[in-house]
Amino acid sequence: MESIMRVGVFTPLLSQLPLAAVLKKLAALQINTVELATGNYPGDAHCKLSMLDDASALADFKKTLADNGVTISALSCHGNALHPNKDYARQNHEVSRRTILLAEKLGISTMVDFSGCPGDSTHATAPNWVTCPWPPDYLKVLDWQWNEVVTPYWIEHAKFAADHGVKIAIEMHPGFVVYNPETMLRLRSIAGPNVGCNFDPSHLFWQNIDPIAAVRILEGAIFHVHAKDTQIYSANLPRTGVLDTKPYTQERDRSWIFRTCGYGHGPEWWGEFVSTLRMFGYDHVLSIEHEDSLLSPEEGLTKAATFLNSIVIREQPTAAWWT
Repeated sequence: MESIMRVGVFTPLLSQLPLAAVLKKLAALQINTVELATGNYPGDAHCKLSMLDDASALADFKKTLADNGVTISALSCHGNALHPNKDYARQNHEVSRRTILLAEKLGISTMVDFSGCPGDSTHATAPNWVTCPWPPDYLKVLDWQWNEVVTPYWIEHAKFAADHGVKIAIEMHPGFVVYNPETMLRLRSIAGPNVGCNFDPSHLFWQNIDPIAAVRILEGAIFHVHAKDTQIYSANLPRTGVLDTKPYTQERDRSWIFRTCGYGHGPEWWGEFVSTLRMFGYDHVLSIEHEDSLLSPEEGLTKAATFLNSIVIREQPTAAWWT
């Protein structure tokens, strides 16, 4: 079986450049696949939803991609459509809905989003991420969130996406109701098989979840993959544990920080990660996401691309003597 695993880039790290310049820069790094943001938290520097209503802009966009020999792995609009601020939630939902419509128009099968996080009641003003079962108030909040907000929203939104031929890849991230394999599978059991995950190992490392073991648990539910690393600082971990709320820029004091691929874990780990993804049914794109506060976007991108290209190339199978 020939592998189609390849390295891509989530382009917000190059948001200061126009799309054509981004694609030329990536070509020099042997990358011809991109993940494009359409709004909400990542912004929309390279992919405007207004193209849905502007045939000329859409044609120019397609031509720019074609002229550079570039394909899109996913459209992404990480947001919180379950936010207790109704206007904010409505805006995030509309971006997600229109992202699905644009993906359909472009022939892209996957869009990436967050699950969202409600407040603790209909009167809340801010999200409430529940992380413990006691005192019992917290479990009541969690039940209310899943039963009254998460379930009805995601049943309807997943159906809308399925009706338009687009799968939704939820990025498991603390702060939202889906943050680990268990909550991912819970949402999938509610919303159906058109909802899966955007697998980012960096978010699992800092929860002390083995990402390779998680790949096995999520067999068949991985729709897209982010390539980002995490470094754990054992000197600070005993003081704070993994639930560290200090800003990412306070690197010296945190128990963990996001790193460029290869700076948290070496080639042996990443090689096993790629192999396990393929073994359990994912043979698509590793989309580089840069959030390393110790390296500039330019340096982080270059190092990650070089590192991952060597891993993916090494993992390409060759014909066996018995075939």
